[in-house]
Formats: sequence, C-alpha cells, structure tokens
Amino acid sequence: MNATLKFKLIVLFLLVFFSASLRSQNDTTRVYIYEIKDEIGKAAWRTTQKAIDEANQKKVDFIILHLNTYGGRVDIADSIRTKILNNAIPVLVFIDNQAISAGALISIAGDSIYMRPGGSIGAATVVNQTGEAVPDKYQSFMRSTMRATAEAHGKDTIISGGDTTYVWHRDPKVAEAMVDPIIKVPGISDSGQVLTLTAEEAIKVGYCEGLAKDIPEVLAESGLEAAELHYYEKDGTEKFITFLLSTGVQSILILLIIGGIYFELQTPGVGFPLGIAIAAALLYFAPLYVEGLAQNWELVAFVVGLILIAVEVFVIPGFGIAGVSGLVLVLTGLTLSLVDNVVFEFEGAAAFGKVVALFARVVLTTILAFVISIYISKKIGSSQWFRGFALTAAQEKSAGYVSADPHQKDMIGKVGEAYTVLRPSGRVMIENELFDAKAEIGYIEKGDKIKVIRDETGQLYVIKA
Repeated sequence: MNATLKFKLIVLFLLVFFSASLRSQNDTTRVYIYEIKDEIGKAAWRTTQKAIDEANQKKVDFIILHLNTYGGRVDIADSIRTKILNNAIPVLVFIDNQAISAGALISIAGDSIYMRPGGSIGAATVVNQTGEAVPDKYQSFMRSTMRATAEAHGKDTIISGGDTTYVWHRDPKVAEAMVDPIIKVPGISDSGQVLTLTAEEAIKVGYCEGLAKDIPEVLAESGLEAAELHYYEKDGTEKFITFLLSTGVQSILILLIIGGIYFELQTPGVGFPLGIAIAAALLYFAPLYVEGLAQNWELVAFVVGLILIAVEVFVIPGFGIAGVSGLVLVLTGLTLSLVDNVVFEFEGAAAFGKVVALFARVVLTTILAFVISIYISKKIGSSQWFRGFALTAAQEKSAGYVSADPHQKDMIGKVGEAYTVLRPSGRVMIENELFDAKAEIGYIEKGDKIKVIRDETGQLYVIKA
C-alpha cells in the first residue's frame, strides 16, 4: 500500500470519526429547568422571561417548569402563560404539590403536566385581597383565558362511519369549571363548587400526563432520563434581593430602623442615626416593593406613622392618640408589606394565622430594638471605643472650672415660665434670667408657668406651677 493511499485512508477514518462524534453530540437531548415556588408576582415573571430566553439561546430541546404556588396576580400569570404558549420549545410543567388559581393558568399552558401524588390544580376564581370573588367581568376574562389556553393545545378529528368527532387534548370545559362553579364536569364536579383536581382526577380528564415525586421521575416518565440538564441560575441582583428578603436580614433592618429613630429622638438635629434608619427602611421596603409584596398604601401607612410619632414627640406633649396611632401604623406597614397579596376563601384562617405570626415577629423585633437601643445609650459613654469621640481632658476646680452656676441652687422653690418647649429639656426664665431645665413629668409648653423643685448635677428640674 503506497503512502498516498495510506494518507487517504487515515483522512477518511478521521472524517468518519469526527462526523460520528458530532452526530452523537447533536443527538443529545438537552433540557432546561427553572422553578417558581412562590406567589405569582413580578419575580416569577422576571424569572420566566430570563429562563425562556436563556433556554432559546442554549437551543435546548425541552423546558421543565418546576411549579408550586397558591396563585398570585392574574395579569402576570397571563403574561407567563403567553410567553410559554408562544415559545417554540416544548414546556413540561411539574406541579410539585400545588398549582392553584394563577398557578393553574400557567400549568395549563404547558405542553405536558406531571404532578406529585397528593397535588392539586384548579380553584382559579378571581378574588380580591379579602378572599371575596370579584365582579363577573373579571371572572369572564379568567374563564375565557383559561378556555383559550386549553384550546391552544388543539384537538383530534376522529371519523367513524359517517360521524366526525372532535376530541380536545385538554377539554376547555374543565378549564372553565376551575373558574365558574356553574360549569359541571360529569363524574368529577357535580356539586356546583369551583373545580380543583387531584393528581388522579387530572390524569382522568387529560390534564396530567403522569405522576412524579421529583424532577428525575419527571425525566423518566417523559423519556428524558438521559438528557443533558441545564439549570436557571439567579444573577447578582436577584441574589441580593433574595438576601434582603431573608428573615434574619429583615429582622436586622427593623432593628436598625427602630434603633436609628430612637437615637435620633435622643439627640438634637438630623444626624447619623436618622441616616441609618432611612437606609435600613429603603433596604427593607425596596425589595418587597420590587417583588410585588409591599403595596403603595403599606408604604404610606409606614411614612404616616413616622410623621405621627414625630408630631407626638416634637409638637404634642405626652404620648397620646397621635403617638399610639403612629406606632400602630408603623407596625402595620412593616408587617403587611411582608404578606403575600393572595388570600383564598378556603384558607382564610391560615392567612389570618400568617398575618398574626408576622405581626408578632415585627412587634418582638421592635421591642428588642428598643431594649438594645436603651442598653447601648447607657453604655456608649463608658465604652473604650467611643472615648475618642468625647473630650476626656480633666477640668480641675483649682484651675477655675466649676460644674455649674452656684446661683442655680438659689432658684429652688421659685416660680418662672417656660422660655422654650421642655420635651423634656429646654430653657426657663426665672426673675429675668435664663436657665437650662428639664421637666420632671411629661412635657411643658412654651409660656407655661413652672416651679423649680430641685437642682441636680447642674440641671434644674421643674414642674408646671
């Protein structure tokens, strides 16, 4: 065999080898997996957009949506289902427990549905935040959207003899029954209640292709166990938002908000503590607002509460209606901004329990913030770390320094008037002389008559005359 022939055979072998290798790589099925396991809100829509776009860039063969949700905003659910329906890549939905309300609409958009045993799909009646069904024009929209989503999967035409029968891949009436209690599904929903299907019932009516306990079982059930898997990963912004939404970080931010306000009220002017409180409030509410949890009225309640507390402290003496109302509004804003804006009639007690638990958490954190703030305020002066911020040079009496005006002691028992508002500290006028003073009880308005009851540590203590 001459050299030329050997060279040609080697080249032919290499071509066959690389061709087989490329064909093997091209034949590998690729699956992209992402999940929605929370309220259907802005975060779910953002995740779906990024996941499907990335799946198209990677040119995968299938997408698996790992879903577990009690519902959420219908408009966002409609956007997600439209994105799924208009995407060329087949989408398999794995219902890992629940696909309720808006979650049912998203699930039906998938090309195939697999459910965990014991899971549910349905209950898609549109409700408001109190769990009450909204007017029929909204229900009509939801019925038509659910029906259209089911119809989008097409139907088979069956000709038997001279008869033509159309069989839907997903019966639109079943989808409508999940919204409208009037629509009945024989053998499944005859009670006049909104339809919610178990996993077995969903298989029976063609709304579920099979049962699966986890993603590996979904892959096995759909014949994709040998597929190359790709997973959706959150970017830096999403990770930061997730970090801020963690229970521990939220509790720390509440501590900083309350602590900053407390320290600011103990010192004149606008300073560092208030800046800390504002920054903590922004970090607390911003991610909640972005994720669709915090509503405008909840933010307004928080701000109005702060204003009422400020009015109580700086304008109205004592702690009365304004102060109590402000505290309630602050706690309400902090609590309800954490609550999902989805409330179902059938889980009203559970929703109430969740609100109570969150309210208790916020209240306990607030109390802890006050305790820590009081403790720090007492220790801050004696702390070695803070001594660099204070004047520590000794001022000896022999050098002419005195702790206070000795003339102040002559004012004990005398009557004068408040030269400024005492809340509790301020200035008083006694016999045409001004003195620093502190109200013994409550606040004293400017111009009120006062009486000096004692002189202590260079400070006059007064009461209303």
